[in-house]
Parts: sequence; C-alpha cells; structure tokens
Amino acid sequence: MGVQNNDLKHGLKTRHVTMISIGGVIGAGLFVGSGTMITSAGPGALLSYIIAGLLIVLIMRMLGEMAVLNPDSGSFSTYAHQAIGPWAGFTIGWLYWFNWVIIVTIEATLLGEMVNNWIPSIPIWVASVVFPILMTITNVFSVKAYGEFEYWLASIKVAAIVIFLGLGVAIAFGLVPGVEVQSFSTLATVDKFFPHGFMPVILGVIFITFSLSGSEVAAIAAGESENPEKNIIRAINAVVWRLLLFFVGSVAVLIMVIPQGAEELLKTPFASVFDMAGLPAAGQVMNFVIFISLLSVLNSGLYTSSRMVYSLSKKGSAPKFLSRVNERGIPIWALGASVFFAYVFTLFKFISPDTLFVFLANSSGGVTLIMYVFIAVSHIRTRRKIEETNPEALKVKMWLFPYLTYATIAVLFVIFVAQAFIGSMRLQFFLTSILTILVIGSYFLFYNKKEVVPSLAETELKKVNIE
Repeated sequence: MGVQNNDLKHGLKTRHVTMISIGGVIGAGLFVGSGTMITSAGPGALLSYIIAGLLIVLIMRMLGEMAVLNPDSGSFSTYAHQAIGPWAGFTIGWLYWFNWVIIVTIEATLLGEMVNNWIPSIPIWVASVVFPILMTITNVFSVKAYGEFEYWLASIKVAAIVIFLGLGVAIAFGLVPGVEVQSFSTLATVDKFFPHGFMPVILGVIFITFSLSGSEVAAIAAGESENPEKNIIRAINAVVWRLLLFFVGSVAVLIMVIPQGAEELLKTPFASVFDMAGLPAAGQVMNFVIFISLLSVLNSGLYTSSRMVYSLSKKGSAPKFLSRVNERGIPIWALGASVFFAYVFTLFKFISPDTLFVFLANSSGGVTLIMYVFIAVSHIRTRRKIEETNPEALKVKMWLFPYLTYATIAVLFVIFVAQAFIGSMRLQFFLTSILTILVIGSYFLFYNKKEVVPSLAETELKKVNIE
C-alpha cells in the first residue's frame, strides 16, 4: 500500500503530453486576444508575437534540459528546490498552483457566460459550477483517461487553427475570390507597420508573454508518461514549433486579410476571416471552438494545479495528506483541494467581482514571469552542477550557454519591472510582488526545515553508481 499511496501512474503517451501543453496555451487569448493586439499595435503586433514566442522557445529549451535529467511532476518547482533551495521550490510551486486555480475560476465563469448567452434560462453560476465537476470526473478516472480527453479537446482547437492557416495561404495565393490580401511589401513602410509607434509593440510583448503561459505543462505531464526522458524531448520540441506556427502564422494571416483600422472585424478576428471567405456559420463555429478552448484550459488547469500541490506535499512543502493517491494513481486529495479553492474563488467572482476577485486575479497576474525567472536561474545552477559531476547526462543542451540564459533573465526582469510603469498593469505588479514576498516569508515561518528531496547532482551520481 505504501508505494501505491505515494506514486503517480505512468499512463500518458507522447501525443497526450504534447496536446496537454498545447491545450493549456491555446485559448481565447489567441482566438480573441490577437484581434485586440492588432488593434493596439497594428501589423507590428506580428513582431510582438515573434519576440514573445522566441522568449518562450528559450524558456522551454532550458526546462527541457532539466526535465530530461529529472522528469518530475513538480517540474520547475522541484528544479528550483534542488538548484536554488527549498524556499525557491516552495515559493514558485505555491504561486504557480494559485495562478492555475485562478485560471480555472476565470475559464469556468467564461463558460458559464457562454452557456447563458446560448440558453438564457441557465444562470451563469450554474454552468460555472457544473463544468469544473465534469472536468474533475475526467481527472479522477485515470491519468490516461484525462490525457485522452484533453487530446481530443486540444485536437479540435488545433484543427480550427490548421484550417484557418490553410485558408490564409489560399487567400494569399489568390485562390479565394472576393477577398483582397495586403502583402507584406505593402505593409513594410514604418508608418503602416507601426501605425501607433513602436511602444504598443513593446507593450504587446508583455501581454503576449502572459498569454503564452501553459507551454511548461509539457514538463509536468512528462513525469506521468510511459517513457519520461524520451517523451519530454519530443513533447517540448513539438510544443515549441507548433506554438510558433499557430500564433505567429495566425497573426500573419489576420494582418494580411483584415484591413487596417477595421476594429469591428478585429473583435472576432478568426470568425471575420472565415466570414470574408464566404464560409457559412463562421461565427457559430468559432464560438464552439472558443467554448472547447475554455473547457480544455480548465481541464489542463485542474490537472496541472493538482500535480503541483502533490509535488509540494511530497517535498514536505504542503500538508502530507495531499500526496496520497487512489488505486488508479491519481492524487485525489490534491485534485480535491484545487477544485475546492477554485469554487471558493468562483464564489468571490460572483459576490465581489470588482474588488475581491480583481485583487486575487491581479495577485496572480505576474506569476508567469516569476516562474520563468526561477526556471532560468535553476537552469544556470543545474547545468553547472551537472557539468562538474556527470556531463554525459546532458542529452539536451541550451544554446549558447550561459549567455542566452543570462540574456533571457535580463529581458524577463525588464518586462516584470515595466509593469510598474503601465497604468493597466501597475496593480498587478505590486500585488504579485507582495504575494511573492508573503509566500517566501511563510516558508521561513512554517516550513523552514531540512530538505526532503536530494539535489539533482546527488540523483545523477546515484544513477551512475547503479549503472
């Protein structure tokens, strides 16, 4: 019983791991948010997506290097624990858990609003309660069942984007009658590519960096896959190039097809392009895809938050009962805790949407950047330890180490601090900073004890001795 009560099952395949990550990233932020970005930055929004995408590529490469060395459901929280110290793993683990529970709350509320629009007799709060329960059922049955369900949810989103990109290519080559395309040569002049100046492009990088969070779920899910070391390499590589293709490619199509200044069309950009191409019921189809996207992100959120708090419990950074699993290898108590707090935050959303919930949402808003910084710092320290103790274990290497890693940290620091100078993000900057300080303080007050997990260097040395 002892082993069964502590260990997760390895039931995920590579395709599950890849789609879980893609499902966690592709949501309303792409299908609707891309239009908002183009409205504010013009065609220059494409540059914003390229810069933010490259930043995520670097972060994922660092995470992939560490994940191959030590596939773990705690992912970057475990790596920070081992490379920086227990306080670091505790801090980023709990911040990340909190962030995903807030995301689950937001997705559930948006789903409730969509159902209410379709069927006004169903109150928003009813659907907001029902969908987390349905997704919890998929998570409780088995990790393989969850992976399969998420695979098909994410596949619907991917199919919609692939069709959209195919349509964009057809329009670009003049194969769709009645739709004019703006060539990049036409947009190449500074005043057309940056109609509102360069500052909105920089601000766009900040917003897009937040919307791309979720790609790191590949490293968490790989810990429950059949062949973690092999699957993490495949999954992270697949996630990186697909995200770049989907996000950058989609924005390029939107810029070419939707005329500049057409703000009404950019409110529902994907549906607008389908409409312009004469495809029937484009709006309804895209509403369905957005609905599936929200459901998929909610599903990934419950999975990810439960695995993170499970890992924290295993390291002694959360109550011990949260690391118990059922006979199917599911951390049932960790999942239950995540669902419970998602409902608590959903209650706040309905009773105090403009004060209490806004406070919570802003507190979690900057967590993504803090997570990326912890990943980069952990990478530097882990890489140096492994190069000293077991360099042969480095099957995946970050490019131009350590220069690109330091450059990434510098860019992340600038982006994080820049929030303090942006009116709409200033509250988020201060609340996330205060929350981070409070979480660090709580570690030293309540959890400052001997490290529970061995360092990565010790783990690798044990592997060598066994071999």
